[in-house]
Amino acid sequence: MTAAENVCYTLINVTSDSEPPSEVSLKTDLEKGEIKAKTEALKKVIIMILNGEKLPGLLMTIIRFVLPLQDHTIKKLLLVFWEIVPKTTPDGKLLQEMILVCDAYRKDLQHPNEFIRGSTLRFLCKLKESELLEPLMPAIRACLEHRHSYVRRNAVLAIYTIYRNFEHLIPDAPELIHDFLVNEKDASCKRNAFMMLIHADQDRALDYLSTCIDQVHTFGDILQLVIVELIYKAAAQCYIDLIIKESDNNVKLIVLDRLIELKEHPTHERVLQDLVMDILRVLSTPDLEVRKKTLQLALDLVSSRNVEELVIVLKKEVIKTNNVTEHEDTDKYRQLLVRTLHSCSVRFPDMAANVIPVLMEFLSDTNEAAAADVLEFVREAIQRFDNLRPLVIEKMLEVFHAIKTVKIYRGALWILGEYCSTKEDIQSVMTEVRRSLGEIPIVDNEIKKETGEVKPEDEVSAAPAQKLVTEMGTYVTQSALSSNRPSKKEEDR
Repeated sequence: MTAAENVCYTLINVTSDSEPPSEVSLKTDLEKGEIKAKTEALKKVIIMILNGEKLPGLLMTIIRFVLPLQDHTIKKLLLVFWEIVPKTTPDGKLLQEMILVCDAYRKDLQHPNEFIRGSTLRFLCKLKESELLEPLMPAIRACLEHRHSYVRRNAVLAIYTIYRNFEHLIPDAPELIHDFLVNEKDASCKRNAFMMLIHADQDRALDYLSTCIDQVHTFGDILQLVIVELIYKAAAQCYIDLIIKESDNNVKLIVLDRLIELKEHPTHERVLQDLVMDILRVLSTPDLEVRKKTLQLALDLVSSRNVEELVIVLKKEVIKTNNVTEHEDTDKYRQLLVRTLHSCSVRFPDMAANVIPVLMEFLSDTNEAAAADVLEFVREAIQRFDNLRPLVIEKMLEVFHAIKTVKIYRGALWILGEYCSTKEDIQSVMTEVRRSLGEIPIVDNEIKKETGEVKPEDEVSAAPAQKLVTEMGTYVTQSALSSNRPSKKEEDR
């Protein structure tokens, strides 16, 4: 798919041996051609739209001359066409023509052929426009009672997807599917219904399981596997609740080990991946060892589906460590968080841009080890991700003056010297270095300030001093050189 703004879940092999046909010739084939010609023309339209072509003039032609046809191949192609074609105006309003399409699919949901009903239900799972789905809800509900299991199981999938994306369209979906599950006999339909309850209403799923626990051994394999998944999910949730509620850190560590054991099995790992955000609640425990195991477990379970949420939580935790009283464990916890964010950014490069601004603030940390971890991450990010170099350089220059340790200062200078390539960036680096040095010569100037010959506010180019907060809540500034030198009166003593 070339057009980034279009979404299609169906892969189509595209060959570019010949020139694409004109819109006029396609329109002629779609209007007046035989079934075979219309089929080929529709295929070409789909391929052109996937390649980024805009063919708004063909929309009404397809609605008038192709949509009413009962040919199964054309109906399959139309499902792909309606999936990829723009359905809204530039301002986001639904196209008026889509009302006609909606009516056509309402008829397909009532079609006597079970394949057409089932494939239409699967197509509806991919729609993101609630206005299109709302008029179809009665017909979708009715499909739960169809004689053919293919229609019923796809109806369950459609209801689950619509409930997950647009709950207001079918707020009673869990109750509806629970009642369906109780009376259903087909294993594949029961499996889909039970799977929906696991994710949409776990209490209902457990209630159903409690009524038929003695019959589980008679169920088909596909349903048994889903029941096992629920059991492991319920067990994992109980483990997490136990860790949070239990005050004994040894118990917490033992239960965390049980969760880690669950993770080793591929099936159980998938269950735990859905509980990553619950696992992160354990970080509220102040014990460092518990936090360390929790972060490692979360890092092992993170996937593209939940990495964004994970990064948001970790960023909040990093910021919280900056607002608590400094303690040895606080510094170590901050290091763990930095390393975890580092690993997330390496595995999921799209997250790096969100992580860098937060971590760069800690280059000025008084804890050199934590600042060194940040520096290592920054050095790797600027080397790996060319597109992030301007952001890294910008943030580095913002915090450069506040860096407190020689090792970090030296590393930051190396990064700026290595990767600043434009005239503007180089000039900015030189300006920051000059401002950080202060008035030249440095020692003479400091002596003059202490003797009162030069007032700090008279300096032409003073280094941006770090703001400190007193016990009274007021801000004061501090000069790195003068703060460590005894005053002239103290020397006279």
